[in-house]
Amino acid sequence: MKLITAIIREVQLDKVREALIEAEITRITVSRVSGHGQQRIEEMYRGQRIVPDLIPKIKIEIAVNDAFVDITVSTILKAAKTNGTEGHVGDGKIFITPLEECIRIRTGERGSRAI
Repeated sequence: MKLITAIIREVQLDKVREALIEAEITRITVSRVSGHGQQRIEEMYRGQRIVPDLIPKIKIEIAVNDAFVDITVSTILKAAKTNGTEGHVGDGKIFITPLEECIRIRTGERGSRAI
């Protein structure tokens, strides 16, 4: 089992969510987060040019069985790029971490059956 965490642009959420549903990946958690990496956005505030420290992003978390890791990652990669196949700085990141245990609260099922 793996936990796939994707940090993407806010405007790409609907496209990524629809692509995941098409790939039959329907159990996701979505959070609004802020952060920064290489992407820099300049804004004008009261006539002054400022660079905000934190940029709003979307965090998607998906727990999957090992057989679904590649399809989930490739679906997010295709849908989250802002310029077709090239993409831009700030399109986001995907993290894959081992998931030690999953327990469904309602039934008490554990492991891959609970996902």
